[in-house]
Amino acid sequence: MKARRPAPPLLAALCTALFATAGLAQAPSPTPAPAPQEFENCLNTLRAPARAVGVSEATFTQHTLGLVPDMSVIDKLNFQPEFRTAIWDYLAGLVDEQRVAEGQAMLALHAETLKRVQERFGVDPATVVAVWGVESNFGQTFGKSPLVQSLGTLSCFGRRQAYFRTEFYATLRILQAGHIAPNRLVGSWAGAFGHTQFMPSTFERLAVDFDGDGRADLMDSTPDALASTANFLAKAGWQSGQPWGFEVKLPPGFNAGNEGRRTKRTMEDWVARGVKRVDGSPLPASGSAGLLTPAGPQGPAFLVLRNFDAIYSYNAAESYGLAIAHLSDRLRGGGPFVTPWPTDDPGLSRAERREVQTLLIARGHDIGEVDGMLGEKSRVAIRAEQERLGQEASGRAGQKLLKALRGS
Repeated sequence: MKARRPAPPLLAALCTALFATAGLAQAPSPTPAPAPQEFENCLNTLRAPARAVGVSEATFTQHTLGLVPDMSVIDKLNFQPEFRTAIWDYLAGLVDEQRVAEGQAMLALHAETLKRVQERFGVDPATVVAVWGVESNFGQTFGKSPLVQSLGTLSCFGRRQAYFRTEFYATLRILQAGHIAPNRLVGSWAGAFGHTQFMPSTFERLAVDFDGDGRADLMDSTPDALASTANFLAKAGWQSGQPWGFEVKLPPGFNAGNEGRRTKRTMEDWVARGVKRVDGSPLPASGSAGLLTPAGPQGPAFLVLRNFDAIYSYNAAESYGLAIAHLSDRLRGGGPFVTPWPTDDPGLSRAERREVQTLLIARGHDIGEVDGMLGEKSRVAIRAEQERLGQEASGRAGQKLLKALRGS
């Protein structure tokens, strides 16, 4: 199975933007640079362990000679905002109309490859493409950190050094095997790379040479990336032909306190407790499922099956799993969730975030590039506009702010 990892670049960037809109977290002071010899000395202590796990002395020297640390990755490792992002904000940016349209275009463009992938691994095209869309925006956002530098730094400084050393050694073996050129092996600050953001150790276990060129390449081969993703899900227990789950309607007064993804009950049990599919159709006659209520019983509720667990294993967060599952449904032609989120100020799509930024610029605010990522400059401008509009100056941009800016 894939090692649990920090969020991939696109997801990390979105989460950073979402955290920023809440206006509640402050990044820590930059980590000071180590003494000049400290990093080199640490790397030298890793030579023997690297040789013990298959990294040649020549490979180690070639890729670490003159290497300097990137201490910004330690800041990212340590920056953990003390709050949660509302699920409606999280999903609004990950599953929007733009991504659905682009994903459907990718389904058509790569139809033949996806058909062969499904035949070999049993995972449907929509699910594979949904992972691709969330992980790298269909290959548009890979991350820019050289893996040897970022993982070398994390192997010597900060928390979880043992974990990152395993990934560092795997990175060197990937380069040694010639799968990916050194200048192309870039990704997130934490080491995830490629179209569908595998960690290096996951690449070694599960990457697939699907285009037949003799090497597995998640950076420059879309067929390899799509097949590798399907291979991961298949190894995680994907059940071909089965859904991930579906939205349901709970009866009045339903007690969901002891329910969850892991608490599987038979469909007969759910029927007896008054749970129905949201469209009124009956539940399946057999099987078992857990109940997921990401915003509590007043919001959308879902019965999730074994395939949801397989998606969850890709990046261990239920909100992430729901984003992949929902996007896959949308790519098949499904609509938004029927039950509204329990908020009077829903989240913004990426296009709507860009619109907010454009409106802020039109009001004289210097926020930098219009990119849909509401960073510090955007937060300052949002607070100023919220004060002017008589709204709570939270720094979070939702539908209320967007409508007020449009109206004013």
